[in-house]
Amino acid sequence: MSEDDDYGTDAVDSGGGAERTFAPLPPPPGRGFATSWWGRAWLQALEDTALDGQQLKKGRRLAREGGVGAVSVRPGRITAVVRDRDGTGHRSDVLLQELGDEAWDRFLDMAVERAGHIAALLDREMEPHLVEDAAGAGVDLLPGIGDLEPECTCGTWDHCPHSGALCYQVARLLDEDPFVLLLLRGRGERRLLDELQVRSAARAVRGAEGDGPEEAAGEGYGVPADEAFAAGSILPPLPVPPPVPEEPGLPPSLDTEAGPPSGIDPAALEVLAADSAVRAHRMLLDEERGPGHGRQPVPAELTPEQDAVRMAADARPEPWIAKRLAEGSGRPRAELGAAVSAWRYGGAAALAVLDEEWDPNADSLARARARLAAAWEEGERPQLRAARARWTVAGADVQLRYDRDGRWWPYRKERGRWVPAGPADDDPASALAGASAGGVSEG
Repeated sequence: MSEDDDYGTDAVDSGGGAERTFAPLPPPPGRGFATSWWGRAWLQALEDTALDGQQLKKGRRLAREGGVGAVSVRPGRITAVVRDRDGTGHRSDVLLQELGDEAWDRFLDMAVERAGHIAALLDREMEPHLVEDAAGAGVDLLPGIGDLEPECTCGTWDHCPHSGALCYQVARLLDEDPFVLLLLRGRGERRLLDELQVRSAARAVRGAEGDGPEEAAGEGYGVPADEAFAAGSILPPLPVPPPVPEEPGLPPSLDTEAGPPSGIDPAALEVLAADSAVRAHRMLLDEERGPGHGRQPVPAELTPEQDAVRMAADARPEPWIAKRLAEGSGRPRAELGAAVSAWRYGGAAALAVLDEEWDPNADSLARARARLAAAWEEGERPQLRAARARWTVAGADVQLRYDRDGRWWPYRKERGRWVPAGPADDDPASALAGASAGGVSEG
């Protein structure tokens, strides 16, 4: 069991694999079942395989209501007891074919050649290149159409609500730890890492002795840094970094006896210095709390207008500074509050949803309508009025906005203006529930 998992336990079996048992998860509050790309790929395989979408819809509801018990994961099979709304329990299994020894050899050889894949897995990340490189070696890690085979005591031969609920719950486990998928394919985490370490060390020795491709690549001896890192315990651990301060540091005061040079506003400089301290502190916290932070893509550069909204959201400035930031954002002062709320819910993406009115093309519109149709049970869907990429609930001051990435953003009308009411959600029903829960403050 990895230290990152606080909801399950591991038990190694005698067959060379491992079995992991995860305690029941609480219902997912206000979000979809998968946020990682590999978790969504798992659900895509389920939804492409199932013949009856209504059965999956019922399974999603069971999972959301906490009907899935403890989940057992072992090579080739996941198992759980899933309870209907009336309390009736059914043992449900989903089978996924294990990889053979030859396939695992090809995968391990590929992973050792590309040490970054190992480092990503240790950070509980699965890079797209890992799946692509594995496929290039003839190894399919993620399931495809027909690969998830259901078995359930309810007697349904296709995916039933119970096997569907189990798959939706496992998508959440995969989000937290891609080693769950590798275990399903036949290798437990400990065994897999041991085999990778042995191969990495052997490759490093061959390179040092001049028996590998390194002999022609350079002079002298030594081990390339990526191989030394991939070898894991060959090197001593790095020292523990110093703790992150509890609060950002105080900026220097620019209130001096000497007057400022022409065109320099000391008070504005103090605000910029304080903003820099807040951003630096946040980066340190991200490094400490977010595994894999260093491998995240560099955020897109903000425009001056976006950065003015960000500063207003982060700094909570005095009114006279807020007025200047509103001018810098290109908005009236009265509209800055809605922009600040949007930024706090989702940064630049949420700000674009606040400002943009776009016309989805035929494909995007068809996907949006399909998601809306699948989000509610028969007779439970509210009446929605569509206008471009916005759906407003009839008779209520609540609205859903659909963005270019296929996510739904909740909005509420307050004092005659539409303002953000929550973060984005892949599920329109969950997003709308967040908007209906209560109002928001425009700050």
